[in-house]
Amino acid sequence: MLALDHGTVRIGAAICDPTGTLCTPLPVIEPPEPASVVELVREREVERVVVGLPVHLSGEEGSQAALARTFADELTVLLDVPVDTYDERLTSRMADASRRAGSTAARDSLAAAHLLEAYLTSLARKGES
Repeated sequence: MLALDHGTVRIGAAICDPTGTLCTPLPVIEPPEPASVVELVREREVERVVVGLPVHLSGEEGSQAALARTFADELTVLLDVPVDTYDERLTSRMADASRRAGSTAARDSLAAAHLLEAYLTSLARKGES
């Protein structure tokens, strides 16, 4: 699986191993073009893409969430693998904590790794992992 922290300047990216155990940040995707994601999905033989959905702490969606949904819709048309969105609340704060703990990966890609970890955890809870 590939997780994406979509932004208007760059996209953070992270991938997990085939067992869904280890999530690894990848280099950011600049500029944030769908074609670059399509290429990455093909290179890495990704079976599912998860796009972070920036939801406010109140649970409401704003303009950034609308942009993320539009991006996910574009990927759905371009890819032959499922594309999901998933709540990315607090992943940037978690990325900051990872950087303070010594990680040298880009903040956006660390956020994508935390998004992927949360997504995988949710699948495991549902018995879908």
